[in-house]
Amino acid sequence: MPEASSPPHLESLNPEQRQATEHFEGPLLVLAGAGSGKTRVLTARVCNLIHEQGILPNQILAVTFTNKAAGEMRDRISGLLGREPAGMWIGTFHAVGARLLRRHANHIGWEKSFSIFDADQSLRLVKNVQESVGVDPKQWNPKAIRAEISNAKNDLINPGMFEDNTTGFDLVQKNVARVYPEYQRLLEQQSAFDFDDLLMKPVELLEKNKDLLTRYREQFSFVLVDEYQDTNKAQFRFVELIAGGHGNLMVVGDDDQSIYGWRGADIRNILDFEQAFPGARVVRLEQNYRSTKTILDAANHVIAQNVNRKGKTLLTERIGGEAITLMESLDENDEARWITNDIERRLGGASLSSYRSVAVLYRTNAQARALEDGFRSKRIPYQVVGAVRFYERREIQDVLAYLRLISNPRDQIAFERVVNYPRRGVGLTTLEHLRQWARKQGLSLLEAAEQADQISDLRASGARGLRQFAKLVRDFSIRASQARVGELLKELIEDMGLIRHLCDEGPEGEDRGRNVSELIAGAVDFEAERAVGFEDDVDSFTDLDLFLQVVALDADVDRLDPGADAVTLMTLHNAKGLEFPVVFIAGMEEGLFPLGRAYDEPGALEEERRLFYVGITRAVETLSISWARQRRRAGDFTHNGLSSFMEAVPSNLLEEQKTERAGFLSRANLHGRRPGRYEVRDSYSEAGSEYGMDQDAPRFVQGERVLHETFGSGAIVEVSGFGRDVRVTVDFEEVGRKRLLLRYASLEKDWP
Repeated sequence: MPEASSPPHLESLNPEQRQATEHFEGPLLVLAGAGSGKTRVLTARVCNLIHEQGILPNQILAVTFTNKAAGEMRDRISGLLGREPAGMWIGTFHAVGARLLRRHANHIGWEKSFSIFDADQSLRLVKNVQESVGVDPKQWNPKAIRAEISNAKNDLINPGMFEDNTTGFDLVQKNVARVYPEYQRLLEQQSAFDFDDLLMKPVELLEKNKDLLTRYREQFSFVLVDEYQDTNKAQFRFVELIAGGHGNLMVVGDDDQSIYGWRGADIRNILDFEQAFPGARVVRLEQNYRSTKTILDAANHVIAQNVNRKGKTLLTERIGGEAITLMESLDENDEARWITNDIERRLGGASLSSYRSVAVLYRTNAQARALEDGFRSKRIPYQVVGAVRFYERREIQDVLAYLRLISNPRDQIAFERVVNYPRRGVGLTTLEHLRQWARKQGLSLLEAAEQADQISDLRASGARGLRQFAKLVRDFSIRASQARVGELLKELIEDMGLIRHLCDEGPEGEDRGRNVSELIAGAVDFEAERAVGFEDDVDSFTDLDLFLQVVALDADVDRLDPGADAVTLMTLHNAKGLEFPVVFIAGMEEGLFPLGRAYDEPGALEEERRLFYVGITRAVETLSISWARQRRRAGDFTHNGLSSFMEAVPSNLLEEQKTERAGFLSRANLHGRRPGRYEVRDSYSEAGSEYGMDQDAPRFVQGERVLHETFGSGAIVEVSGFGRDVRVTVDFEEVGRKRLLLRYASLEKDWP
């Protein structure tokens, strides 16, 4: 009797993938190596729960980190099931949090109709608060203050807890303790959440409301989390609350690809999963379906240098593969020239079919400038991931501010952005008088604008402009309760004459006008698809509320057009989750990759190495790595050695080359010295040197006597960092110990 065929979701799974897919109850940790089919396993397990175990879709919660990944997961599940998983919650942590708050924000003092402040809007509010509480924004960077608040929220530290823990605070944190409470009070006053609140507040909601916690634990009897290595404390606690009752939690991740510690991700969440969820089953996915053996061997050797990891080795059935090119160049322009020439060479041969097959990855955004210059000079089409995104453009932000104010009349940041756009006679003086009067009366700015005639300090033209603006917003607020968002947006733009206003700005304004038209098209598309993922909410909120939520959460995700026949330029962080047949990693220099400061921060060097591992494993067929002997950074030349990370790559996997200009430099062999392969070069430059290099600049070692023009004579007790970031700690005889950045210190040897 012939054996029955497997259901579609189990077909072609390897043994480890099948173990994870068929796991039913209890905690499960899937350690999914790069290119090992983790998304397939996640979607297959959802289908197995529904198809084989009889679990209803609305009993399943699947959480990931990007809208793109959530959409792909939903599409795959629908394809395998042959139908939409109606009622299943699939979304990012932020989207799931926003959805809970839309339903239950009133339980923690917010209104259900709220604004979501993006990074720019929350930064504006921080700056406003700094000015009001006397923390000078010119002296104390609002971005630094905002980052500290973000870190606190991700660690579930509310303003009261922060204020109670000021012992040992430095000056920045003491200023944060003054700003944070007022910042959060104004968010609540405006019925607004920032992105971090979308993680912190759902935890607060569930912890304070046991009935709601019980309800959602019972509803979501199975929880699946993707990219678990990137979770922070707030996300861990949310997962723990929802899955803690039944323990049916599957997390998928790769500790070797944990690269977001700088924004709060805690690698311990995945490393300590078995301690947090006792009895957990662990499945390792080590079969790579992406890269050649050469590329994987390099990746395995690099990541094996890390200590804090669970341990796994990527395997492949693809024997051999093209050797990894290691290219030495003279400077960043020479490097860009070689990369573009190599792409043209490959495209002219048989090894490359299209520009879209190529990605150039780099450690810092600043490296893109020289690369873009190179691509423009060769007229090679390219797209930069991480450049200004559609929803961040000025004209789009202006229109969205109108929509946010129409949706939430208490949104002060939106009010101030557009009250005089297009111009209606409301200048800065008028706005300040309005603020003061609104504060005295206990009104929102929009409410005060409606009563502008009662503000004695206002000029007639200013009062008239405020009343007109308030009427416009109120009229469209009424329309929003009935109208589709595309129709509402089109009417709003026509009413303001915005397209005509933008076109009057000239050719650039015409482009802005086209962007606004594209926003309308996007709103119409949303209408057609809005039910997907909002099945339980479509009758509870307006089209406008849901559209603004989708836009706010999408604005934080970089956009890549996979259909464009163009080379992709992006940072290594942005490349995570992607793959390309041909990959270049540029700027493989000590002090740049890894960054010099990584040697001064616990765990940072291992995270930098994980980032290199991510870059290597993006390559399918061909990997090229380039480095420059000198690079202009912050206006100065730095002179560099090859990254120490390359020491782990076996030489038999590499084909080492030099550009013509770098080869000439080696032949010149200045001062009779030829640098070793991994030697760190001095961080000095001298005008007039043929290559911008000062071979005679002094080198310093521990114990050496030095002179400083201000601090006098002293002895070096420590040398740390690399390249541009070399630091020395000096015990000066008169002023004590000082830590100096060498490129600015102007130290001289104190010769005996």
